[in-house]
Amino acid sequence: MKPLFLHGPSPTFRVILAVLLAIGLVVADHRGRHLGALRSALAVLVYPLQLLADLPVHYAREAQDRLADARQLRDQNDGLRRENLILGARSQQLASLEAENMRLRDLLGSSFKIGERVLIAEILAVNLAEYRRQVLINKGSNSGVFVGQPVLDANAVMGQVIQINPFSATVLLITDLDHALPVQVNRNGLRSIAAGSGLGHELDLLYIPKNADIQVGDLLVTSGLGGRFPPGYPVARVTSVGHAPDNPFTSVKAEPMARLDRSREVLLVWTLSPDQRQDALSGAAPGARPAAEHLP
Repeated sequence: MKPLFLHGPSPTFRVILAVLLAIGLVVADHRGRHLGALRSALAVLVYPLQLLADLPVHYAREAQDRLADARQLRDQNDGLRRENLILGARSQQLASLEAENMRLRDLLGSSFKIGERVLIAEILAVNLAEYRRQVLINKGSNSGVFVGQPVLDANAVMGQVIQINPFSATVLLITDLDHALPVQVNRNGLRSIAAGSGLGHELDLLYIPKNADIQVGDLLVTSGLGGRFPPGYPVARVTSVGHAPDNPFTSVKAEPMARLDRSREVLLVWTLSPDQRQDALSGAAPGARPAAEHLP
């Protein structure tokens, strides 16, 4: 239904009027800056609406930044942890190499002292059988190793070679039940036999008379009897001296001076002739190296 009476201006007139009013406001604001206060007031009124509309974007961006920071910190933490592990492993390796260097220096120093021809070998395996004290070394017949060859560490006698292969050899330690070593007390020359007990740190001295002059702390050295070990090598120290009424001999226990359960490198010894030994001892300076000569 069409209205009977039309009230107000037509829509076209309204549009034209609005356009003219807008142009007038723009011109007035551009030339005279008369609408600055009104615009500021409107901006103050509209600001809360703008802030409210921007909140979701703001919090989303902040959450993303926090996640990125947390992920970055986690990655940095993981990287630092891995670097710490690597540095720790390298530090342990350096400590191991330093200890190995010290052991090798001790062995070479020992070779100069004893004045023999020696070869350094490394322990490959240990026999874990009960009362068996044997080790496998990485030198064999190709290096000139022979059955019955004395084996030492930097401190004292360890044992002797009992079996050889081209590239390895088995060493019977002095604490093995099957091992017996002629020794003498360094203080007074009293001779005895140091027999293995099957235990890691104990030797039994056999056939010691009850009136024998032997004391706790006496140093036992090889006597040279039997022709297997040259005389004068340190072997053990006396730890206990007992007298049992039903035993015609004195019960004497000794502790090996060699680090039987800790050494990783050993010395294989070739006995020199007296003239060669004198030359080696007189030229024992590090530059001469007669005593530390290695077999091919």
